[in-house]
Amino acid sequence: MSIFICPVCGEKLEISGNTYHCAKNHSFDMAKSGYVNLLLSKHMGKTVHGDNKLMVQARRSFLDKGYYSPLCQALCDAVSANLRGGVLLDAGCGEGYYTSAVTERLGSDGITAQVCGIDISKAAVEYCAKRCKAAELSVASVFHIPVAEGSCDMVITLFAPYCGEEFQRVLKKGGIMIMAIPSADHLWELKQAIYDVPYKNEVKPYELEGFELLDKKHINYEMTLDSQEDINALFSMTPYYYRTGREQQERLAHIGKLKTTADFELLVYRKF
Repeated sequence: MSIFICPVCGEKLEISGNTYHCAKNHSFDMAKSGYVNLLLSKHMGKTVHGDNKLMVQARRSFLDKGYYSPLCQALCDAVSANLRGGVLLDAGCGEGYYTSAVTERLGSDGITAQVCGIDISKAAVEYCAKRCKAAELSVASVFHIPVAEGSCDMVITLFAPYCGEEFQRVLKKGGIMIMAIPSADHLWELKQAIYDVPYKNEVKPYELEGFELLDKKHINYEMTLDSQEDINALFSMTPYYYRTGREQQERLAHIGKLKTTADFELLVYRKF
């Protein structure tokens, strides 16, 4: 039995060979790498959905070099401290850097949990499936999560869109949500290199409807990017990539080396 439910009718999905199917005979084929596409066309929206292959490759290259390893370590510590077993959902798993690290940490700490992940980017889930074979993965939207009500013990959401109603729906009462968001000074020097008048990130109040804040951790350190390749990869991971014109992008194209601040908030919540 899969953790996922049918996105058409909401029935539980079963796995038979390389096919997911429900009691009402809706079926979905598993990709060769092991994930299933449960993203319905009506949930895609009118814009391009998810990161394309080049952006996913850039993110994978950047993260694999350890630039965000302090955040990854803090995430793994928080997961291990707050999960005793059950189902963990990575809502916006991307190419699997954090999903894989969390899965390995749970195993090393002797915590038995079923890890599943969703992302709206097919390219990202393809990479995640190759990287994290122990997790059950699906192409899906965080605004239409294909898992049953109250089926998850923990949800992690890292820089993904926040959908409070869905996260509350899929979590059990007392379930844990761990969220990572950029703090005020995140990538400040990168923004200074791009914009004439850069602005600091707005950090919204931590209070979220339906959740109790249990813990917060501020992670701040300096990164030195020694190659243009790494600078370009970092830039393509950020929202600024979509918001800058050619002139601003050209300013960054020949820097060669960059020191910039990594500044994160890691927040741990419990569902009421």
